[in-house]
Amino acid sequence: MIEEYPDLLKLDGFDEAIVGVVQRIGLQAICYDTHKVIEILMKDMSEEDAWDYYSYNMLGAYVGESTPVFLEMIEKPRSGVSE
Repeated sequence: MIEEYPDLLKLDGFDEAIVGVVQRIGLQAICYDTHKVIEILMKDMSEEDAWDYYSYNMLGAYVGESTPVFLEMIEKPRSGVSE
C-alpha cells in the first residue's frame, strides 16, 4: 500500500508499525501505531528511553507537510458479545 504514496516521508526500520495513511485537504502522511513504534525502539533501549526518544525525536519532529503522524490505539469495549 505504501508504494502508492512514494512522496510521503517514511521512518526507516518501522514498516511493521505502519497502520495507514491519513488524509486531509492538502495533507497526506503515513500513520504509525505508537505502541508498535515503542516496541521496535525497545529492541535497542529500555522502555523509558524508548518513550523519551519517541517523544523528542519522532513525535516532536516536523519536516514538512508529509511528516509522519502517530496513532494511539484505543481498544473498543466488546459490547453485545457473549462468551
